[in-house]
Amino acid sequence: MRYSIRRFQKMRDDGKPIPMMTAYDYTSAYAVEKAGVPIILVGDSLGQVVLGHDSTVPVTMDDMIRHIQMVVRSTEKAHIIGDLPFMSYQISNEDAIRNAGRLLKEGGCQSVKLEGGSSVAKTIKKMVQVGIPVMGHLGLTPQSVNQIGGYRVQGRSSSEAKTLLDDALEIQEAGAYAIVLELVSAEVAEMVTDKLSVPVIGIGSGVGCSGQVQVFHDILGLIPNFSPKHARRYAEVGTIIQNAVESYVSDVMDRRFPSPEESF
Repeated sequence: MRYSIRRFQKMRDDGKPIPMMTAYDYTSAYAVEKAGVPIILVGDSLGQVVLGHDSTVPVTMDDMIRHIQMVVRSTEKAHIIGDLPFMSYQISNEDAIRNAGRLLKEGGCQSVKLEGGSSVAKTIKKMVQVGIPVMGHLGLTPQSVNQIGGYRVQGRSSSEAKTLLDDALEIQEAGAYAIVLELVSAEVAEMVTDKLSVPVIGIGSGVGCSGQVQVFHDILGLIPNFSPKHARRYAEVGTIIQNAVESYVSDVMDRRFPSPEESF
């Protein structure tokens, strides 16, 4: 039985921080669940860290469904969230419901996430009404990076902070069961968390949120020459992998591999 959204609400109400992490394939999802992460996001960030794009914008519904399927097949207990990619929910409520339904029906995830505040509140309400659990996403919204002028911290001015809080309250009222705050100043993120009754999951938004989410590749050092400020490196797996492959290449070139024990 997978963890339900009620579990995360109880964790929030009990003051127990909620760990959340991205995973994009069978192998990474297996490791993340075995480590005890209760909520896994198949983020459209796969566009950058898996597919090699320079933003999340090119990610398609088919991309998301295929990667959600991998993660679902690898896990048993974790609650799986599927990101709705750019232009899959902005055109109409009908499109949004249809595409969110595809992530649940074809992908197999248990809830969906979408970006935006008051502009998507009615969409969230419609989706929740037909039985689709929705997580919101405010602050830095990567799908809108071309509009907001790059990856910068949000909520630094009083007007930005007020808009952020108003948006959060509106999408909570619309039925979102939780909200991600990305790259929001720590003070504002804590204020929003205190004002809301649903879990607030932070990324680069300070310790005052109900939980934290990080990208699998960031905390393991899998992307060379990329270490965002909001991510703590828990291992340099990229270097370990490169060293291992270099050793393999050397052994092959020097005929040290395969050995008699490794041959049939």
